[in-house]
Amino acid sequence: MTKPKRRDPKKGTGKKPKGTGRRLYTDENPKDTVKIKFATPADARATVAKVKKIKKPFARKIQILTVGEQRAKVMKKNEVVGIFKRGKQAIRNAAMKSIKRKKNGKT
Repeated sequence: MTKPKRRDPKKGTGKKPKGTGRRLYTDENPKDTVKIKFATPADARATVAKVKKIKKPFARKIQILTVGEQRAKVMKKNEVVGIFKRGKQAIRNAAMKSIKRKKNGKT
């Protein structure tokens, strides 16, 4: 008597199917990936500008810039860390302005 074959978990759940090629940290949707550069301050500025322009949710933008900030911090690139922090703050400020505008009835 053989066991019935179990189905793979749904994509995007982060669960690892047993005995298949799909693994926990695979990029299941590479079209959605935002590439970041942080080698130089110019790269960091370009990345911040790109993240501000992309059409993604607020939390995703903050998450992208946090990744760049943390990687630069480990590499002891303090100027780049500052650029990412200022970029995150600018995104937060823009979001707060939008919220206040909606609260006051202006769209």
